Amino acid sequence: MAEFELGAEPTHSVWNKELEPRLEIESGDTVHFECLDASGGQVKPGATVQDFLGIERDRIHALTGPVYVRGSAAGDVLEVEVLEVRHKGWGWTSTIAGLGFLDERFTEPSLFHWDLDGEVSRSLAPAVLPLRPFCGVMGVAPGEAGVFKTRPPGTFGGNMDVRDLVTGSTLYLPVFNAGALFSCGDAHAAQGDGEVCINGIECPADVTLRFKVHKGKALAGPVVDAPYVAVDPLGQWTVVESSPDALGAAKAATSRMVDLLVEGWGFSELHAYLLCSVAMDLRLAQVVNRPMVTVAASIGKSILPGRRLF
Repeated sequence: MAEFELGAEPTHSVWNKELEPRLEIESGDTVHFECLDASGGQVKPGATVQDFLGIERDRIHALTGPVYVRGSAAGDVLEVEVLEVRHKGWGWTSTIAGLGFLDERFTEPSLFHWDLDGEVSRSLAPAVLPLRPFCGVMGVAPGEAGVFKTRPPGTFGGNMDVRDLVTGSTLYLPVFNAGALFSCGDAHAAQGDGEVCINGIECPADVTLRFKVHKGKALAGPVVDAPYVAVDPLGQWTVVESSPDALGAAKAATSRMVDLLVEGWGFSELHAYLLCSVAMDLRLAQVVNRPMVTVAASIGKSILPGRRLF
């Protein structure tokens, strides 16, 4: 079982099965990936909103790869074991006009910088935010010919933004091409389920993955074997909304959580929105009481100073 190192440059920001592999490995080998932040290194500590608005959008995601895994072919399964995802001490989160879950409420662009101190960040006081780094994008080349943007995920993986893909997890992907052609990037130091403002904590990272090929094992799409993560020992603040419109209920719950953070802990509206994107879990609570769907939005109590609502 060999180990390899793969530097970030040159990155790629499209999916295309014709991209030349940057590394060839055997099943069972380990690769240490250097991953740039989602901007491809264009956003740096101290960058301004104007700097952010001027970045080249066609460089977004800036993936490291592709890696050709010898012996893999269409119809196989690629096992990707996440041995380590390590941030590099800083990150950023933005809002962009016209994008994000509450785009009607947050219409101005912004850029927020995070200092990442080991396993937590205290940049957004009074919150103490736990960090669980993972790659937002992990995938193999799609089987279709052509050039595809990296923003939409698919059966090949890609921009899934599944925060379970932390150190200790294993991702299984269907293979569509000889060699699988795996790439990764878009690391997040923390992210809530929903990623509501459009970013987690975007950051550069060092990522160590081990690969294994399973021959002739059919898989319809990505599957994650995630490590156990305990519910916050202090409990959660949860906002609940029900509606026949699941998306409308999710938006209402998110907006109410922003209000709760503003009123209860003194955040600005923008900072409350950013905290929701990197720490709040947005999930379906029930879909059986038709036609009503219930959505729960939760933030762990250990993140915030203790208080009572009334």
